[in-house]
Amino acid sequence: MEVQNKRSMRQHCALKHGIFKEFLAEFLGTFVLVLFGCGSVAQTVLSRSTLGEPLTVHIGFSVGLMMAVYVAGGVSGGHVNPAVSLAMVILGKLKIWKFPFYVIAQFLGAFAGAAAVFGLYYDAFMDFTSGILSVTGINATGHIFASYPARHLSVLGGFIDQVVGTGMLVLCILAIIDGGNIGAPKGVEPLAIGLIIMAIGVSMGLNCGYPLNPARDLGPRLFTAVAGWGMEVFSTADNWWWIPVAGPMVGGVIAAVIYYLFIELHHPHDEDDEEDEDSSLKDKYEMITMS
Repeated sequence: MEVQNKRSMRQHCALKHGIFKEFLAEFLGTFVLVLFGCGSVAQTVLSRSTLGEPLTVHIGFSVGLMMAVYVAGGVSGGHVNPAVSLAMVILGKLKIWKFPFYVIAQFLGAFAGAAAVFGLYYDAFMDFTSGILSVTGINATGHIFASYPARHLSVLGGFIDQVVGTGMLVLCILAIIDGGNIGAPKGVEPLAIGLIIMAIGVSMGLNCGYPLNPARDLGPRLFTAVAGWGMEVFSTADNWWWIPVAGPMVGGVIAAVIYYLFIELHHPHDEDDEEDEDSSLKDKYEMITMS
């Protein structure tokens, strides 16, 4: 009876159209990423570094991405990043008509993840800020949710930072999932992808904290704009907000093109294997007939 009830529930509630399944997977995966990632920043900042440090933030985002890919990977591929989705479109691994659905799901998931972090730590936010939510100053908390540049960083420097950082992320992801390369064992891909974030965090985090993901940055930034921080989240640092949106998209495209031209284009294909086999058989036949 219980089995029949489960089967009936599945028949009535399970989504039939693939894009809706993928939409929900991308939403939930991005939610997980932001909850763990921004949650680790919140714990560090709100405890005044007594319960966190830069390394714990790197771990939070690395494990957050790993778990996000485990959550969504089997359904949608676990992109959880518009830059990754765009790279997959460029390489023909994602149909272009699906791209807007993926991006919307990722932004909504990131917004919801930021809301969850704020709700989880609401009392701590109020205690830390005395009820005044700000982006700058000694009790600033806006950077818990979105990236802001270091004082030394120029607009051009920030854009290059995001192009290079996201480019490395996408390049390494493509290598991990490439069946024609060494790749990663089935089921271990999310762990390897999480380690990419760890590597980027400990090597490229100085300038602006390695957002690398338009949804992960803009979604929470939009949340802070409506949750009490105001439009300062967009105007601060000479309108910095567009850099971690545009830079990663450019970096993802460049990385996709580079990986294809340098690596994927040169993989042997089935036709090449058949030609090599036919040539080998022909050589063997000629050797037999000549002997």
